[in-house]
Amino acid sequence: MVKHNNVVPNAHFHKKWQQSSRGPLKVKLMLDQAGKKKSRRVKRAAKAAAMAPLPIDKLRPAVHAQTQRYNAKVKLGRGFSISELKAAGLTATYARTIGIAVDARRTNKSEDAMAVNVDRLKTYISSIVIFDKKKSSAAIATATQFKGTVMPIAKPAAAVVMEDVVVPEESSFIQMRKARKENKIDGQRHAAAERKKKE
Repeated sequence: MVKHNNVVPNAHFHKKWQQSSRGPLKVKLMLDQAGKKKSRRVKRAAKAAAMAPLPIDKLRPAVHAQTQRYNAKVKLGRGFSISELKAAGLTATYARTIGIAVDARRTNKSEDAMAVNVDRLKTYISSIVIFDKKKSSAAIATATQFKGTVMPIAKPAAAVVMEDVVVPEESSFIQMRKARKENKIDGQRHAAAERKKKE
């Protein structure tokens, strides 16, 4: 007899491994995992080559995370708002052609945050080279494609202040031991002083 309050043995060994009239195959196998990985990599490389020399990733705005708990965190958003593009002198249609992500649903509620993203757009525009496909085919062939995150958000490193450590003459352990001893015999000293006064 099984001892203790264990689960009643109820193992299921009758898996439907084969296709049959009872229904489709119930057990899914991942035997093509390595092949799928390679095909995804080849597809990514083909997409990058087709859009060259345009950067693989798009320029995205710096936005604050949602809710009061996380709104101090700045991260990359989905796309620039229409008002940000207008302030930078761009249209949404043209911005999409030069590698700028556009989010028509996004609205600006802070002038400071909008100014940061407008500066990002102006910096990006000043740093890119725009080719004419009809005239500069040779220049396009020699141009290099930028890979990675476009203008990532620089996280400032926390400044560590190095202070001079003052080494005491006595260690903290000895000081605590003396304080414990003084606290212990303080009552005895007080009683002895009271006895001397009475005498």
